[in-house]
Amino acid sequence: MKVVYFLVAFLALASSIAFAYDPSPLQDFCVATNEINGVFVNGKFCKNPKLVKAEDFFKHVDPGNTSNKLGSKVTPVAVTEIPGLNTLGISLARIDFAPKGLNPPHTHPRATEILIVVEGTLFVGFVASNQNNNTLFTKVLNKGDVFVFPIGLIHFQLNVGNGNAIAIAGLSSQNPGVITIANALFGSTPLISSEVLTKAFQVDNSIIDYLKKQFWYDNN
Repeated sequence: MKVVYFLVAFLALASSIAFAYDPSPLQDFCVATNEINGVFVNGKFCKNPKLVKAEDFFKHVDPGNTSNKLGSKVTPVAVTEIPGLNTLGISLARIDFAPKGLNPPHTHPRATEILIVVEGTLFVGFVASNQNNNTLFTKVLNKGDVFVFPIGLIHFQLNVGNGNAIAIAGLSSQNPGVITIANALFGSTPLISSEVLTKAFQVDNSIIDYLKKQFWYDNN
């Protein structure tokens, strides 16, 4: 029986490794480059290791401009911003909030997110999948508090403090991706058929038309 348990545990571990979202690197680094004469790894060509420099692993991040309809700005730091992140399986983002600013409901299709509040007070939450009854999990976070958003689940952050707020999000992918729910449903290219949306939301066509005419701001 112990052998059976061991085999099950081993197969589970092997499966988790085999299906990891970002592959584990088999070298010290694989700095992404647009040159096509390198080695192609995970969607990017690798820079010649002899030409790699410290700047390939560095980026300065300024505060984001929150003067928009949402009152927030997400500044991503992924493989596009730091080529040295290629194959390392991590990235982060700085999120700036004006008073009452909102990082609207969205998902990251390729990453779990862990967020820490650097300044201010945020109301955060995520919604579980249908199989878990779409349960909403929320928490008010203050400076130093940390919260996790599981991979692929819809989540949001709202500044409920009296001043500005800042948060840093770590993500378990070099290229986590983002799907802003309102943009995807009402601002797609081309637009989703109103017949589909009116039936899905059980509302009048005029409401769908109104939503489609709004300017859905992308704060990433």
